[in-house]
Amino acid sequence: MAHVPPPFDPELAVALKAINQAMPPGLTAEQIVPARQSPAMQMMADMDVTMDGAFETEDRTVPGPEGAPDISLLICRPTAPAAGRLRPVIYYTHGGGMVVGHNRVGVELPLAWAKELGAIVVSVEYRLAPEHRHPAPVEDVYAGLVWTVDHAEELGGDPERIVTAGTSAGGALTAALGLLLRDREGPRPIGQMLLCAMLDDRNDTPSTHQMAGLGVFDRTFNETGWTALLGERRGGPDVSPYAAPARAEDLTNLPPTFMDVGSADTLRDEVVTFASRIWQAGGNAELHVWPGGFHSFTGFVPEATLSRAARVVQVDWLRRLLAR
Repeated sequence: MAHVPPPFDPELAVALKAINQAMPPGLTAEQIVPARQSPAMQMMADMDVTMDGAFETEDRTVPGPEGAPDISLLICRPTAPAAGRLRPVIYYTHGGGMVVGHNRVGVELPLAWAKELGAIVVSVEYRLAPEHRHPAPVEDVYAGLVWTVDHAEELGGDPERIVTAGTSAGGALTAALGLLLRDREGPRPIGQMLLCAMLDDRNDTPSTHQMAGLGVFDRTFNETGWTALLGERRGGPDVSPYAAPARAEDLTNLPPTFMDVGSADTLRDEVVTFASRIWQAGGNAELHVWPGGFHSFTGFVPEATLSRAARVVQVDWLRRLLAR
Protein backbone atom coordinates (compact mmCIF):
# COMPACT_ATOMS: atom_id res chain seq x y z
CA MET A 1 0.00 0.00 0.00
CA ALA A 2 1.34 3.42 -0.97
CA HIS A 3 1.51 5.94 1.85
CA VAL A 4 0.78 9.28 0.18
CA PRO A 5 1.54 12.16 2.55
CA PRO A 6 -0.97 14.97 3.12
CA PRO A 7 0.10 18.35 1.70
CA PHE A 8 1.99 20.89 3.74
CA ASP A 9 0.45 24.30 4.28
CA PRO A 10 1.94 26.43 1.43
CA GLU A 11 3.46 29.03 3.74
CA LEU A 12 4.98 26.36 5.99
CA ALA A 13 6.27 24.40 2.98
CA VAL A 14 8.44 27.34 1.92
CA ALA A 15 9.90 27.63 5.42
CA LEU A 16 10.43 23.87 5.67
CA LYS A 17 12.77 23.85 2.68
CA ALA A 18 15.12 26.22 4.49
CA ILE A 19 14.79 24.34 7.79
CA ASN A 20 15.63 21.01 6.15
CA GLN A 21 18.88 22.40 4.74
CA ALA A 22 20.10 22.90 8.30
CA MET A 23 18.21 20.06 9.96
CA PRO A 24 17.21 17.04 7.85
CA PRO A 25 14.42 14.99 9.46
CA GLY A 26 16.01 11.53 9.88
CA LEU A 27 18.16 11.74 13.02
CA THR A 28 20.08 8.51 13.70
CA ALA A 29 21.77 7.30 16.86
CA GLU A 30 25.17 8.38 15.51
CA GLN A 31 23.89 11.93 15.09
CA ILE A 32 22.64 12.45 18.64
CA VAL A 33 25.84 13.91 20.08
CA PRO A 34 26.47 16.26 17.12
CA ALA A 35 22.84 17.41 17.35
CA ARG A 36 23.32 18.29 21.03
CA GLN A 37 26.38 20.36 20.10
CA SER A 38 24.76 22.08 17.12
CA PRO A 39 24.65 25.87 16.69
CA ALA A 40 20.86 25.73 17.02
CA MET A 41 21.09 24.17 20.50
CA GLN A 42 23.65 26.77 21.55
CA MET A 43 21.50 29.59 20.19
CA MET A 44 18.55 28.40 22.27
CA ALA A 45 20.75 28.11 25.34
CA ASP A 46 21.77 31.74 24.88
CA MET A 47 18.31 33.13 24.07
CA ASP A 48 16.82 36.02 26.03
CA VAL A 49 14.16 34.35 28.12
CA THR A 50 13.11 37.65 29.74
CA MET A 51 10.98 38.43 26.66
CA ASP A 52 12.42 41.96 26.52
CA GLY A 53 12.06 42.47 30.24
CA ALA A 54 8.57 41.00 30.67
CA PHE A 55 9.98 38.28 32.97
CA GLU A 56 12.61 38.00 35.64
CA THR A 57 14.37 34.68 35.31
CA GLU A 58 16.26 32.33 37.59
CA ASP A 59 17.98 28.98 37.17
CA ARG A 60 17.20 26.99 40.31
CA THR A 61 18.79 23.63 41.23
CA VAL A 62 16.31 21.47 43.13
CA PRO A 63 16.33 17.88 44.45
CA GLY A 64 15.85 15.21 41.84
CA PRO A 65 14.30 11.77 42.37
CA GLU A 66 15.50 9.82 45.39
CA GLY A 67 19.06 8.62 44.80
CA ALA A 68 19.39 10.62 41.55
CA PRO A 69 21.13 13.90 40.71
CA ASP A 70 19.57 17.29 41.33
CA ILE A 71 17.64 18.84 38.46
CA SER A 72 17.62 22.33 36.97
CA LEU A 73 14.49 24.45 36.70
CA LEU A 74 14.25 27.64 34.66
CA ILE A 75 11.83 29.89 36.55
CA CYS A 76 10.33 32.90 34.74
CA ARG A 77 8.18 35.30 36.74
CA PRO A 78 6.36 38.32 35.26
CA THR A 79 7.88 41.65 36.20
CA ALA A 80 4.50 43.41 36.08
CA PRO A 81 2.73 43.64 39.46
CA ALA A 82 0.32 40.79 40.21
CA ALA A 83 -3.36 41.70 40.32
CA GLY A 84 -3.78 41.00 44.02
CA ARG A 85 -3.68 37.21 43.85
CA LEU A 86 -1.25 34.37 43.35
CA ARG A 87 -0.40 33.73 39.72
CA PRO A 88 -1.14 30.59 37.71
CA VAL A 89 1.88 28.42 36.92
CA ILE A 90 2.72 26.70 33.62
CA TYR A 91 5.05 23.76 34.21
CA TYR A 92 6.75 23.08 30.87
CA THR A 93 8.69 20.06 29.56
CA HIS A 94 10.81 20.56 26.43
CA GLY A 95 10.96 18.46 23.28
CA GLY A 96 13.92 16.89 21.48
CA GLY A 97 12.98 13.28 20.77
CA MET A 98 14.10 12.18 24.27
CA VAL A 99 17.72 12.62 23.17
CA VAL A 100 18.49 16.34 22.75
CA GLY A 101 17.47 19.61 24.35
CA HIS A 102 17.47 21.56 27.60
CA ASN A 103 15.03 23.66 29.57
CA ARG A 104 15.27 26.64 27.21
CA VAL A 105 14.24 24.65 24.14
CA GLY A 106 10.77 25.74 23.07
CA VAL A 107 10.21 27.85 26.17
CA GLU A 108 9.27 30.87 24.06
CA LEU A 109 5.85 29.25 23.50
CA PRO A 110 4.76 28.96 27.17
CA LEU A 111 6.35 32.36 27.78
CA ALA A 112 4.10 33.83 25.09
CA TRP A 113 1.06 32.27 26.79
CA ALA A 114 2.26 33.47 30.20
CA LYS A 115 2.76 37.03 28.96
CA GLU A 116 -0.91 37.19 28.01
CA LEU A 117 -2.18 35.42 31.11
CA GLY A 118 0.10 36.86 33.80
CA ALA A 119 1.44 33.41 34.59
CA ILE A 120 4.73 32.03 35.89
CA VAL A 121 6.63 29.54 33.73
CA VAL A 122 8.74 26.75 35.24
CA SER A 123 10.67 24.77 32.60
CA VAL A 124 12.26 21.51 33.74
CA GLU A 125 15.53 19.99 32.54
CA TYR A 126 15.49 16.19 32.55
CA ARG A 127 18.14 13.56 31.91
CA LEU A 128 18.41 12.51 28.27
CA ALA A 129 18.53 9.08 26.63
CA PRO A 130 20.36 6.91 25.76
CA GLU A 131 22.67 7.68 28.69
CA HIS A 132 19.62 7.80 30.94
CA ARG A 133 16.86 5.43 29.92
CA HIS A 134 13.33 5.16 31.24
CA PRO A 135 12.32 5.93 33.96
CA ALA A 136 14.98 8.62 34.51
CA PRO A 137 13.42 11.37 32.34
CA VAL A 138 9.87 11.05 33.65
CA GLU A 139 11.04 10.73 37.26
CA ASP A 140 12.96 14.00 36.83
CA VAL A 141 9.84 15.67 35.45
CA TYR A 142 7.81 14.28 38.35
CA ALA A 143 10.32 15.52 40.95
CA GLY A 144 10.37 18.98 39.37
CA LEU A 145 6.58 19.20 39.46
CA VAL A 146 6.41 18.15 43.10
CA TRP A 147 9.00 20.82 43.98
CA THR A 148 7.07 23.42 42.01
CA VAL A 149 3.83 22.63 43.83
CA ASP A 150 5.54 22.69 47.23
CA HIS A 151 7.26 26.03 46.50
CA ALA A 152 4.64 27.72 44.32
CA GLU A 153 3.67 30.36 46.86
CA GLU A 154 7.32 31.23 47.43
CA LEU A 155 7.48 31.99 43.69
CA GLY A 156 4.24 34.00 43.77
CA GLY A 157 2.33 31.14 42.19
CA ASP A 158 -0.90 29.41 43.10
CA PRO A 159 -0.35 25.70 43.89
CA GLU A 160 -4.03 25.11 43.03
CA ARG A 161 -3.65 26.56 39.52
CA ILE A 162 -0.79 24.66 37.90
CA VAL A 163 -1.02 23.55 34.28
CA THR A 164 1.44 21.01 32.89
CA ALA A 165 2.52 21.34 29.26
CA GLY A 166 5.02 19.77 26.90
CA THR A 167 5.96 19.58 23.25
CA SER A 168 6.85 16.39 21.32
CA ALA A 169 8.98 14.30 23.71
CA GLY A 170 7.92 16.80 26.36
CA GLY A 171 4.32 16.02 25.45
CA ALA A 172 5.01 12.32 26.07
CA LEU A 173 6.58 13.12 29.43
CA THR A 174 3.70 15.43 30.33
CA ALA A 175 1.16 12.71 29.50
CA ALA A 176 3.20 10.18 31.48
CA LEU A 177 3.39 12.67 34.36
CA GLY A 178 -0.40 12.89 34.37
CA LEU A 179 -0.64 9.09 34.67
CA LEU A 180 1.99 8.98 37.43
CA LEU A 181 0.34 11.77 39.43
CA ARG A 182 -2.98 9.97 39.21
CA ASP A 183 -1.60 6.56 40.15
CA ARG A 184 0.66 7.82 42.95
CA GLU A 185 -2.06 10.14 44.23
CA GLY A 186 0.32 13.06 43.81
CA PRO A 187 -0.48 16.73 43.17
CA ARG A 188 -3.26 17.33 40.65
CA PRO A 189 -2.66 19.92 37.91
CA ILE A 190 -5.82 21.67 36.76
CA GLY A 191 -5.05 20.78 33.14
CA GLN A 192 -2.43 19.38 30.79
CA MET A 193 -1.33 20.49 27.31
CA LEU A 194 0.10 17.82 25.00
CA LEU A 195 1.50 19.50 21.88
CA CYS A 196 2.42 17.24 18.93
CA ALA A 197 3.06 14.64 21.60
CA MET A 198 5.34 11.64 21.05
CA LEU A 199 3.14 8.96 22.62
CA ASP A 200 3.66 5.56 20.97
CA ASP A 201 6.96 3.67 20.83
CA ARG A 202 5.59 1.22 18.24
CA ASN A 203 6.10 3.79 15.44
CA ASP A 204 3.67 2.02 13.13
CA THR A 205 0.68 4.28 12.49
CA PRO A 206 -0.31 5.37 8.96
CA SER A 207 1.05 8.86 9.65
CA THR A 208 4.49 7.54 10.65
CA HIS A 209 4.67 5.81 7.26
CA GLN A 210 3.17 8.75 5.33
CA MET A 211 5.73 11.21 6.67
CA ALA A 212 8.84 9.00 6.39
CA GLY A 213 11.71 11.25 5.29
CA LEU A 214 9.53 14.37 5.44
CA GLY A 215 9.15 17.32 7.79
CA VAL A 216 11.50 17.94 10.70
CA PHE A 217 10.74 14.77 12.69
CA ASP A 218 10.16 11.59 10.72
CA ARG A 219 9.81 7.87 11.35
CA THR A 220 13.61 7.40 11.60
CA PHE A 221 13.98 10.14 14.24
CA ASN A 222 10.99 8.73 16.12
CA GLU A 223 12.55 5.26 16.20
CA THR A 224 15.92 6.70 17.25
CA GLY A 225 14.33 8.49 20.20
CA TRP A 226 12.25 5.58 21.43
CA THR A 227 15.12 3.11 21.04
CA ALA A 228 17.39 5.44 23.00
CA LEU A 229 14.81 5.61 25.79
CA LEU A 230 13.77 1.94 25.87
CA GLY A 231 16.57 -0.07 24.24
CA GLU A 232 15.53 -3.52 23.06
CA ARG A 233 12.14 -3.19 24.76
CA ARG A 234 10.97 -0.65 22.15
CA GLY A 235 7.93 -1.96 20.33
CA GLY A 236 7.73 -5.06 22.49
CA PRO A 237 5.01 -6.24 24.89
CA ASP A 238 6.49 -4.93 28.14
CA VAL A 239 6.69 -1.16 27.62
CA SER A 240 5.44 0.90 30.57
CA PRO A 241 2.69 3.48 29.99
CA TYR A 242 4.85 5.84 32.06
CA ALA A 243 7.34 5.65 29.17
CA ALA A 244 4.93 5.49 26.20
CA PRO A 245 1.52 6.80 27.30
CA ALA A 246 -0.23 5.22 24.29
CA ARG A 247 0.35 1.91 26.11
CA ALA A 248 -1.89 2.94 29.02
CA GLU A 249 -4.98 0.77 29.31
CA ASP A 250 -6.72 3.19 31.69
CA LEU A 251 -7.15 6.83 30.65
CA THR A 252 -9.78 7.70 33.24
CA ASN A 253 -9.38 10.40 35.86
CA LEU A 254 -6.91 12.56 33.95
CA PRO A 255 -6.85 16.37 34.10
CA PRO A 256 -8.66 18.29 31.35
CA THR A 257 -6.40 17.81 28.34
CA PHE A 258 -5.59 20.05 25.37
CA MET A 259 -3.99 18.33 22.38
CA ASP A 260 -2.92 19.70 19.03
CA VAL A 261 -0.96 18.38 16.06
CA GLY A 262 -0.49 19.10 12.36
CA SER A 263 -2.12 16.95 9.70
CA ALA A 264 1.34 16.53 8.13
CA ASP A 265 3.00 15.42 11.37
CA THR A 266 4.53 11.98 11.86
CA LEU A 267 2.74 11.79 15.23
CA ARG A 268 -0.72 12.82 14.00
CA ASP A 269 -2.48 9.48 14.35
CA GLU A 270 -1.24 8.63 17.83
CA VAL A 271 -2.32 12.08 19.06
CA VAL A 272 -5.78 11.72 17.54
CA THR A 273 -6.13 8.19 18.96
CA PHE A 274 -5.08 9.32 22.45
CA ALA A 275 -7.67 12.12 22.45
CA SER A 276 -10.35 9.69 21.27
CA ARG A 277 -9.46 7.26 24.03
CA ILE A 278 -9.76 9.99 26.67
CA TRP A 279 -13.28 10.71 25.42
CA GLN A 280 -14.09 7.00 25.33
CA ALA A 281 -13.00 6.81 28.97
CA GLY A 282 -15.39 9.63 29.86
CA GLY A 283 -12.68 12.27 30.08
CA ASN A 284 -12.32 15.91 29.04
CA ALA A 285 -10.12 16.55 26.00
CA GLU A 286 -9.92 19.24 23.34
CA LEU A 287 -8.20 18.29 20.07
CA HIS A 288 -7.05 20.47 17.15
CA VAL A 289 -5.55 19.05 13.96
CA TRP A 290 -4.00 21.89 11.95
CA PRO A 291 -4.25 21.36 8.18
CA GLY A 292 -0.83 21.18 6.57
CA GLY A 293 1.10 21.65 9.80
CA PHE A 294 4.38 19.75 10.19
CA HIS A 295 5.84 18.62 13.50
CA SER A 296 6.16 21.53 15.97
CA PHE A 297 5.43 24.09 13.26
CA THR A 298 4.42 26.72 15.81
CA GLY A 299 7.94 26.68 17.24
CA PHE A 300 9.83 26.50 13.96
CA VAL A 301 7.76 29.12 12.07
CA PRO A 302 6.03 31.20 14.77
CA GLU A 303 5.00 34.02 12.43
CA ALA A 304 3.20 31.78 9.92
CA THR A 305 -0.55 32.31 9.68
CA LEU A 306 -1.27 28.76 10.86
CA SER A 307 1.11 29.14 13.82
CA ARG A 308 -0.56 32.36 14.94
CA ALA A 309 -3.98 30.70 14.71
CA ALA A 310 -2.75 27.76 16.79
CA ARG A 311 -1.35 30.04 19.51
CA VAL A 312 -4.66 31.93 19.74
CA VAL A 313 -6.48 28.64 20.35
CA GLN A 314 -3.91 27.51 22.93
CA VAL A 315 -4.21 30.73 24.93
CA ASP A 316 -8.00 30.63 24.67
CA TRP A 317 -8.07 27.12 26.17
CA LEU A 318 -5.77 28.19 29.00
CA ARG A 319 -7.85 31.28 29.71
CA ARG A 320 -11.04 29.21 29.89
CA LEU A 321 -9.33 26.64 32.10
CA LEU A 322 -8.01 29.24 34.52
CA ALA A 323 -11.38 30.97 34.72
CA ARG A 324 -13.16 27.86 36.01
